[in-house]
Order: sequence, then C-alpha cells, then structure tokens
Amino acid sequence: MANNNQREITGPILDEESELTLAELCRACGMPAEQVIALVEEGIIEPRGSRTRWRFSGICVRRVRKVYTLERDLGVNLAGAALALDLLEEIEQLRARLQRLERKR
Repeated sequence: MANNNQREITGPILDEESELTLAELCRACGMPAEQVIALVEEGIIEPRGSRTRWRFSGICVRRVRKVYTLERDLGVNLAGAALALDLLEEIEQLRARLQRLERKR
C-alpha cells in the first residue's frame, strides 16, 4: 500500500552560485529581516555586496534553516548555534574525506 502522506517538493536548486536578496532569503527561510541580520552580525551567514544591496548565496538558506532548527529544538542561543553549525559542517567534510579515502583503497 502506498504512503499517501508523502509530498513532492519542487523548487529551484540553491547552491553557492545562486544569489538571493535579503527579502528572498527571508521568504525562503520564513524569518523576518531582523533575525537574518542578527545571523549576519553573528557571522553565521556572510552576504556579498554592501549592506544596502546584500546578496546571499543559496548555501545561506541551508545554514539559516539549520540554525533555526538548533535554536528551536535544542534551545541554544545564536552563538551556540553558530558553534554547533561550524562543528556539524566540519563533521560533514571529514566524513566526505573519509569516504573518498576509502574509495581509493
């Protein structure tokens, strides 16, 4: 029997080459601009360009969503979320490196 609760998710693929305005990033993440600006000030995401014309890479969407999840689920503050995010990304990189090394054997 098929699972009728599954939904297909469609939309553009966002990567390092994608660029979003502050308003687009806010819509994509469901956050007000003030919260996104706080993430910039904490160094969690880095915009390109001047403050009046910020552009964000598509990767920022992923980072903002992870931070939101860390804050919501674990109750960590922005500084703690920033540290946790850095550590999670380092683990991802190390796992990818380990997989590449194991494939070379």
